[in-house]
Amino acid sequence: MQGSMQKIQILFPDPQMEALRRLARIEDRPVSEIVRRAVERDMELRSGLLHRADSAVPGFPTFDGGKVLTSAARMKSVIR
Repeated sequence: MQGSMQKIQILFPDPQMEALRRLARIEDRPVSEIVRRAVERDMELRSGLLHRADSAVPGFPTFDGGKVLTSAARMKSVIR
């Protein structure tokens, strides 16, 4: 495990929490470790997505409206 740990609160439905506790007893591990390992595996599967998100440069949304068929001076009369 790298660096310090931070605490968060996660709410699980009762059946899922019961399954986590049962698994923790079977594996003799804390529920928190089981959850951390599951998150770690999921993040490894999504690593490509994380790398793409890091390299994406947010920009102003644009679109190509096609060729302008009238001059700026005539635009107001054309729109009406």
